[in-house]
Amino acid sequence: MTLSDYYEVLGITPCASVEEIKRAYRLKARIYHPDINPSPDAKDQFIRITEAYDFLMSNHGRITDGQEEFNKVMEEWRKYRQDRSRQRANVFARVSYLKFRNSKFYRSTRILDATSVIFSFSISIMVLIYTVAGYFIRISEPVADEEGPSAMYSFLVLLFLSAILFTISFIYLRDYIRESKRRRKKR
Repeated sequence: MTLSDYYEVLGITPCASVEEIKRAYRLKARIYHPDINPSPDAKDQFIRITEAYDFLMSNHGRITDGQEEFNKVMEEWRKYRQDRSRQRANVFARVSYLKFRNSKFYRSTRILDATSVIFSFSISIMVLIYTVAGYFIRISEPVADEEGPSAMYSFLVLLFLSAILFTISFIYLRDYIRESKRRRKKR
C-alpha cells in the first residue's frame, strides 16, 4: 500500500492529527471486525485498517510530502514492522470483538486530551460543591408550604449523581496523567 492508501483506508486526510487517526481506527475497527461484520472480506479489511493505523501512528510526524522520505520510511516499515502488524491484526481478527476491545492495543487508541479531562474534572467538583452547599442553604432557609420532594431526598439523588460524575472524571484524569508520564518516558 502507498501512503495515500493508508489514509484512504482509514478515511482521513494526510494532515490528520494523532487523535483523528485514533478516532478513525476505532470507528473502522468496530465496523470491520470479523466478529461483528459477517462479510467475507471483513477480515482482510480489518487487517488493512490495522496495518494502516500501525504505519501512520509509528510514522506520524516523520513523513512529509517528499516522495524520497516516504520511500525511505516505507522501506524501513516493510523490513521491520509490516509483517508483525499483519500477524497481530490476524490474531485480533480471530478473537471476539469484546476480547479485541479489551486488548492493550485497542485501549491505546483511546483519546484523552488535557482540556476535556481537566474541564470534566472541574465541572464534577463544582457540581459536588453546589450540591452540598445547596442542601445546607435549603436546610438553613426552609421554604414554607412547598410541595414536592423533600430536601433530603433531592440532596441524596444529586449527591449520588455528582459522586458518579466525580468518580468517572477522576478516573479519566488519572488515566490521562499516566498516559502523559508514559509519553514523556518514551521521549
